Amino acid sequence: MIHHALALHFHQPAGNLEFLWEHEPWEAEKILFALDRIPRTLWPYQGLGKVHISLSGTLLETLSNPFFQQLVYGKVDCGTLLWYLQNEEIIRVLGSAYYHPVLPLIPVADREPQVERWLGIGKHLLNREKFPGFWPPEMGFTMELIPLLKRFGYRYVFVDSEHVEALTPMSWEELHYRPHIARNGNDSIVVIVRDRDLSNAQESGMEYAWFSREVHDRTRWCHFEPLVTTCSDGDNGGWFRDTSPHNNFWGVFYQEFMAQAQSGTDDIRPVFVEDYLARHGTYGEVYVRPGAWNTGWHHGRDFQQWTGSQAQKDALSRVHAISKIVHEAHWQNLEQQNTDSTLEDLLESTMWHLLRSETSCNFYWGEDWVHRCHEDLNDCVSTLEAIHELIANPR
Repeated sequence: MIHHALALHFHQPAGNLEFLWEHEPWEAEKILFALDRIPRTLWPYQGLGKVHISLSGTLLETLSNPFFQQLVYGKVDCGTLLWYLQNEEIIRVLGSAYYHPVLPLIPVADREPQVERWLGIGKHLLNREKFPGFWPPEMGFTMELIPLLKRFGYRYVFVDSEHVEALTPMSWEELHYRPHIARNGNDSIVVIVRDRDLSNAQESGMEYAWFSREVHDRTRWCHFEPLVTTCSDGDNGGWFRDTSPHNNFWGVFYQEFMAQAQSGTDDIRPVFVEDYLARHGTYGEVYVRPGAWNTGWHHGRDFQQWTGSQAQKDALSRVHAISKIVHEAHWQNLEQQNTDSTLEDLLESTMWHLLRSETSCNFYWGEDWVHRCHEDLNDCVSTLEAIHELIANPR
């Protein structure tokens, strides 16, 4: 038996779907259809079809916004969609960070509120207390994140195969197709290794027959039941956005996958990571080098996609500088035990503007969106000035 863990990622920056709905409504519809299509495709295969999905906090925020729900009603019922996503027989939702930052690039003090705020909205909208798996935005990971993820109850994390090094002696097949343990001090987490090549094919378009041949060829020397993991965006590109069932991932690839699995013609079966771990456990110990998944024009090593230009570096430096000031203001307020509601509202405003400034999209598009980072940081500075004025001249 060959086990296949499918993971799809969905993210929209704050306000982006609303903007698209107003200016490019067909693009917004295709994004919503790509998400709505998942439970509808899997319903007939309950018990067989399985998918892990990651949704950023800002996307969940948009889908749950009553105004947006009313705006798009008649195309997609977002409230009902959120209810469909609670079906754990076919879907396992992965935890993430609220504003979709590349976690290793942001200040250490901001990582906890990013993760904590996602859990707040995730638990509320998806009606569950625990999320065993974690999706690091952009698959950006470093070993120093392990204690944070463990503290919030995560059992496993997805990482890209490009960055995984074996500490326990193991074959290429064992490294790529078995879960492993990564340790940082006294903390450890299970690492699920994404097959980069197969994931690239999944994102760009593939037929099941090709996928089956590749998987069998890659696992032919396995003396164990392998876990083949493919991860990609689930709403980018025509392969996932195309509304014709004859031209998209679900209609072309997945329907054939289900037909082969149902008939027993092929021995590849969908699996949830938790179920595989329960039956087969982990194998060895690994080290994960700092890095992200590959983008269309970058390999993901050292996060250069988000740090390649001076403008990107300057914006990240400003994030770190203002983050320090924001956290100092919060600590001072806690120490003084100030209960002024206006002051508390202003402090919360500084925090969410700071966290939103760290959105990966602000750095992903070269210098095109860096100004969005600065706009939120400017709001932070203005609000900090208002805080200082309020403290100096209390009412």
